[in-house]
Amino acid sequence: MVEVSNITKCYGDKKAVDNVSFTVNSGEILGFLGPNGAGKSTTMNIITGYLSSSSGTVTIDGCEILDDPKGAKSKIGYLPEIPPLYMDMTVQKYLEFMYDLKKVKLDKEEHIEEVCRLVKISSVSHRLIKNLSKGYKQRVGLAQALLGNPPVLILDEPTVGLDPKQIIEIRNLVKSLGKKHTVILSSHILSEVQAICDRVVIISNGRVVADELTENLSKTLIKSNRLRVQVEGSKTKVISKLENIRDVKSVKTEREISTGIYEYIVDAQENCDVRSKVFFAMAEEKTPILLMQSADLSLEEVFLKLTNDTNYSNQKGGND
Repeated sequence: MVEVSNITKCYGDKKAVDNVSFTVNSGEILGFLGPNGAGKSTTMNIITGYLSSSSGTVTIDGCEILDDPKGAKSKIGYLPEIPPLYMDMTVQKYLEFMYDLKKVKLDKEEHIEEVCRLVKISSVSHRLIKNLSKGYKQRVGLAQALLGNPPVLILDEPTVGLDPKQIIEIRNLVKSLGKKHTVILSSHILSEVQAICDRVVIISNGRVVADELTENLSKTLIKSNRLRVQVEGSKTKVISKLENIRDVKSVKTEREISTGIYEYIVDAQENCDVRSKVFFAMAEEKTPILLMQSADLSLEEVFLKLTNDTNYSNQKGGND
């Protein structure tokens, strides 16, 4: 478990991080997001112990990072955006070197073999790191983070610069690691966060503006349930019928798909599922539904709204 409690970091009169708090539970994958200059990297550096905070505490699996830095850091596996690799070493020699540096107590040969199998680099273990592809170098960086089986993994942009196939492989690997480790994942690829993470924390102007389960983030922000519905039939009749459904707040025509087929956005009251009511209402009108799906904001839209909406950010920040 990782507990970040009221951390603040000041550079002169400027607060790079302002009273940030969140908790990451064991076995949870947390996506940590923020625009450039939001304080994301500073927060990550404080969590890893690379920087000290001006105030507040960070506790890693029971060890406070300032009171017991050795104990806390021994529980962290860290993959920076640019992995700390020695290019003139073979993969095997590099991992042996990192094993000794970290003072890992597990059986050396067996443990390194296990980590290589896990990240699928066994076939290149005797090659020089400088001769590896970007994807394999990233895997080697991840392997060093896993040495010692730390309970907490902190991954900063783990798929940056990879091709689509490599991205999918690393994503799948991170998801599998989440079963045994607490993972904090920083990424600018929002679709990646949506695919991997259980929860999302978004930081803007040094403050947390959102902390939600990934699947609930949009609903929490817009405070409604939104459906996208495509219906064949008279637009006037369809809108009238939809607006008269209990718990429907509003109906908006999005576009005409083809002659006589329109797409509508149906906003319902918070925590109200109106899908069955929409189905039966259209059946009564004998207007077939061709598509009905959730129309919640995408993570990209949520991110932009939270980080661009000054009023919302200030309101949330005032409650931190």
